[in-house]
Amino acid sequence: MASNESRPKDIATASPSASVQRTYRMQSLIGIHDSNNSIVLVSPNNEILLLQRVKKSSSFASAHVFPGGHIDPEDGPLPSQDDVHIHEDSPAYRMGAIRECFEESGILLAKSRKGSQDLLQLDEADRDFGRHAVHDKKVKFQDWVRSHGGEPDTEFLHPFTRWLTPSHIPRRFSTQMYLYFLPLAHPGIPQSLQIPTSDGGVEHTEAHFLPPAEWLSLAKADKIILFPPQFFLLSLVADFLMVARADGAEATPLEILQDQRNKLLDFLRTGDPSWGEKCISPSTLRKEGKRLMMGLDEPGQELEGTGRKGDAERVIWVQFKGKEGTSGLEVAWRRDVQIDDGGDMGDTSSHSSEEEGLRQALRGRKENL
Repeated sequence: MASNESRPKDIATASPSASVQRTYRMQSLIGIHDSNNSIVLVSPNNEILLLQRVKKSSSFASAHVFPGGHIDPEDGPLPSQDDVHIHEDSPAYRMGAIRECFEESGILLAKSRKGSQDLLQLDEADRDFGRHAVHDKKVKFQDWVRSHGGEPDTEFLHPFTRWLTPSHIPRRFSTQMYLYFLPLAHPGIPQSLQIPTSDGGVEHTEAHFLPPAEWLSLAKADKIILFPPQFFLLSLVADFLMVARADGAEATPLEILQDQRNKLLDFLRTGDPSWGEKCISPSTLRKEGKRLMMGLDEPGQELEGTGRKGDAERVIWVQFKGKEGTSGLEVAWRRDVQIDDGGDMGDTSSHSSEEEGLRQALRGRKENL
């Protein structure tokens, strides 16, 4: 980790009153099914990692996602599902994110316990063995890392929004997103430590770093499948991480790469609330043809009265296409679009595909293939 990148600040989440918690428990909502995590992982050249799901996946085959998944008991304790504090950043979410990233991409976000700020350096054979042993539950992730003199680098995970599946969808998830910067390239870090690989077709077939703008272009051209959370977060970081990839061009100077990172970190601290505290539960605002305009300002019914909020300045357009994924993704300023009054869509024929699309986009959990 570059020395001038600051440690993430603690999240100042409003603590709900006892009356708010009692009111929540009395509501007949469809509860959150699972707690998940995901990492927007930034390469030494300021590219973003996406994994392509297997083609034989039971739903939305071949979609591109950030590394992440569900929280295991070994990751640490979580509040009960009916406690609003389960929707806050915590050590369990962080440990789960580091573990899932390792299982899915082979990239181990761990520091040496000897005090070095560099990533723990293990040879490929050791990392591959540990990756499969952890995935198969033959060894606990934290025990394996510490047996090699390392410590999972949960400290430098930067919270970057939380997403809740809308309350009318039968299967619901609460997903904590993070941003993590791999160290800028220097001779002391073997390149092999930062090259992602698929998990052998268990859940993903490919793992690649590309500039965020390039991922967005591929999605807009319907060459890859992205869902609203991934497309939205890529749109945000693309304004800061602009990587030149012209053949034969010199590498972007480290000073420029570091400056891009610093500006992105500064952006994460802006807003009301900041991007580390925003909680987003997408809601349909308008239908235009086959596309839906989705609002990002609501935090979800579980968090009503807690002070949590989403992004009131932007909306996202999307067409859900069932098993074919999505199309027509676009982020727009809310002030520039017309919002239907009353929230009644009238024609609800698209709701089933919307529900399934959002459920899959926010679930982030492992599947039995």
